[in-house]
Amino acid sequence: MFGSRIPPAKRSRDEAEKPFWISFSDLMTALMVLFLVAMAVALLSVTTGLRKIDEGRANRDQAISTCLNNIRQITQKAEYAGMTLRGQTLELGTLAEFPKDSHVLAPDRAVLLRSFVPRMLHIARTPDCQNWLKRWVLEGYASPEGSYLYNLNLSLERSQRVLCVLLDANAPNALGQEDRKTIRELFFVGGSSFNSAILNQPEKSRRVELRLEFKELSNRCEANAPDCEIDEVRPIPWDDDFKCPMDKR
Repeated sequence: MFGSRIPPAKRSRDEAEKPFWISFSDLMTALMVLFLVAMAVALLSVTTGLRKIDEGRANRDQAISTCLNNIRQITQKAEYAGMTLRGQTLELGTLAEFPKDSHVLAPDRAVLLRSFVPRMLHIARTPDCQNWLKRWVLEGYASPEGSYLYNLNLSLERSQRVLCVLLDANAPNALGQEDRKTIRELFFVGGSSFNSAILNQPEKSRRVELRLEFKELSNRCEANAPDCEIDEVRPIPWDDDFKCPMDKR
């Protein structure tokens, strides 16, 4: 007696078309999508950072330009004839010229310097200047006569003399305490011997110039954040009874 044969069950067509494991091509497609998304996010971040740096650099350049233009307007006044602002260097002209082999400044020139510097410091306290101004450098020079080391010391003494003139609290038109404190904190002195001497004009080589130095925009800075580059300077104890060291000799 033969039993009835049961035909084998047929697999569903849907089961064959929907395997449990995803194919290799689907996996690569998903990875490619993730890679493209990550690259898009990275490019957006870099573009945003570069735009902020460009904005910060443009704001810095505009602020410095405004600051220098305001100082240039002061030098154009009749009483300060001879002063010239070239780039970021203020040529003081006859106000800071010295006799041969001397670091003594004529009294009338000292009076004019003490009248000019407060106006310049007033501009330095405006937002355009204050946010970016780093320091002022008084640079002394000498004529080619004499040895290099002799003129190096003489040029340094000339820049020191200008600083002493500005810090003299007993002068007829002495600067206010706030201005003198600013000078002590932000003014630096240096000597350059007869480097940058003016050819055929030795009397104009015996001079002192004032150079402005501004902060740089670091890559770590955000736009409109110039305080990212702040020098750690030890506070200077205030002594209103200032005496020029060259006068004590």
